[in-house]
Amino acid sequence: MSVDPASGLPFLASPDPIDSVAHLIQTALTPVFMLSGIASLLMLFNTRLARVADHIEEVEHQLTAETNDDTRTEHLMRHQKRLHQRVFALDNAIILAGVGGAATCGAALALFLGSLRNTQTASWLIFLFGAALVCTVGGLTAFLIDTLLSWHGLRTDGALPRSNASHR
Repeated sequence: MSVDPASGLPFLASPDPIDSVAHLIQTALTPVFMLSGIASLLMLFNTRLARVADHIEEVEHQLTAETNDDTRTEHLMRHQKRLHQRVFALDNAIILAGVGGAATCGAALALFLGSLRNTQTASWLIFLFGAALVCTVGGLTAFLIDTLLSWHGLRTDGALPRSNASHR
C-alpha cells in the first residue's frame, strides 16, 4: 500500500508541485515585504514623535522661565499648541501603521493556512490585505498632517526661539 505524499498538503497535488510551492512562497512573501515597509514607517513616526516631545519639553521650560515678554510668551504658546497637534497626528499615524502591520500579518497567516488546508480564504485575504493598505495610507496621511503642521509653524512663526541657557 503506497501513501500519497500530497494527501495532507493539497498544494502538492497539482501537476507541478514545485511551481505550486514556489507560487505559495512568492504569494506569502508579498505581505512580508509590506510589513518590512510598515516597520520602517513606524520607526520614522516614533523618531519624529520623540523629537516633537523634546521640543514640547523645551517650550514648557521656556514658558516657565519667561516673566515679562508677552509677545514671546504668546509665540511660545502658539508653538506649544502646534506641537500638541503634531503629537496627535503622529499618534494616529503610529496607531494606523500598527493596525496595518497586524492586518498584514493576518493576511500572511491566512495565505499559509488557506494553502495548507485548502479552504476558502479569498474573502479573508481581501479584507486583511485591504485593511493593511487602508491603515497604511491612513498612517501616511496622518504623517502628512504632521509635516504640514511643522511646515506651517516654521513658515508663520519661524523656528523655536532658543533660550540663553540652551546655548551653553
